[in-house]
Amino acid sequence: MTAPRRHTLPLDVHLLLRRDGGRGPEVLLSRRAGPVYATGMWHLPSGHLEADEDFVAAVVREAREETGVVIDPADVRAAVTVHHRPPMGSSSRIGVFFEVRSWSGPPRIMEPDRCDGMGWYGLDALPAPMVAYCRAGLDAYRAGLPAAVHFQRPGDPVEHRDGEPGNGRTEFLAGQANGEQEGACPA
Repeated sequence: MTAPRRHTLPLDVHLLLRRDGGRGPEVLLSRRAGPVYATGMWHLPSGHLEADEDFVAAVVREAREETGVVIDPADVRAAVTVHHRPPMGSSSRIGVFFEVRSWSGPPRIMEPDRCDGMGWYGLDALPAPMVAYCRAGLDAYRAGLPAAVHFQRPGDPVEHRDGEPGNGRTEFLAGQANGEQEGACPA
């Protein structure tokens, strides 16, 4: 008898660099550019977890590489986890979103070959087009929920569209609400 094949997934870290704006909480978003997935779409600064790297080290590294900000690991807070399957290919992945409210240095574009825009956006006024996977994580974060499953189907758009791609593509998972945790975003 052969053992069942174990499911292995790529792991992504996403940076919710958050500040309080004049109209409420804002997050830093960057517009993807060049020969990358979802070019021309807005996304949180993010990247892949490297071998022998922990989540916190990865988000601190990605923040410096993509935005130039320096983050103390003690300021990193887990916010949302998303299990995602893109509309192209068959592999799913896990994205872990981390909230950071304190950092050093002004955010700026550090990888112009991969990013052609960067700005602060209110959680209630997110730009379009935005990567659907990222938006699912932000929607769970805004709702104060700890996790979501975002499984797209072949042919679904990569970008988020209000009301699309249809029911059943994103499920928010109940759990301890983020608003009940120290420093989390209230709904």
